[in-house]
Amino acid sequence: MSTTLEDELIIGLVSISDRASGGVYEDLGIPALESWLSAAIRTPFRLEKRLIPDERSQIENTLIDMVDLSHCHLILTTGGTGPARRDVTPDATLSVGTKEMPGFGEQMRQISLQFVPTAILSRQVAVIRETPERAALIMNLPGQPKAIKETLEGLKDVDGNQLVNGIFAAVPYCIDLIGGPYMETDPAICKAFRPKSALRPAQPLPEENT
Repeated sequence: MSTTLEDELIIGLVSISDRASGGVYEDLGIPALESWLSAAIRTPFRLEKRLIPDERSQIENTLIDMVDLSHCHLILTTGGTGPARRDVTPDATLSVGTKEMPGFGEQMRQISLQFVPTAILSRQVAVIRETPERAALIMNLPGQPKAIKETLEGLKDVDGNQLVNGIFAAVPYCIDLIGGPYMETDPAICKAFRPKSALRPAQPLPEENT
């Protein structure tokens, strides 16, 4: 998806892995994120993608560049959020943020706890990075594609009813509040929540523009 408008939605994807960045195995995080976002977001958007090792300084510099230079409104990282010594993604994320958003990390662990008790070992965080010109939301996600989908989308029963809310339901309104573009989602995948006063008329899907 792409648009030439100045206020286009720009999303950064950062996969953090020593072995994937070194070519030991194929990175699965960015393809999983790209696939989910393409299905869930109705608003045209452009992606900025990076595959980097578990090096704190490199993670920090990448996140700063994606906000300050690439003008991303939203950045999703995958990998490097556990207790291992090389897992430094949350530490790097907190260091570049100006506001911590603890609710995102709390909900990510709540979702994962539906499956494994080791979810309490996750250190995933989310922050806002603010500059004089713009602000962006940065969120740490799990490394496995299945867990990425569950974290973003939440848990549903066999009839599609929402059992546990995913974190992405709150993302579009957060982007509104920090001055980013208005983002619409496909409610069948992830229904974005906004107060009534913040809602705009829904835009037609591309195939409806006939």
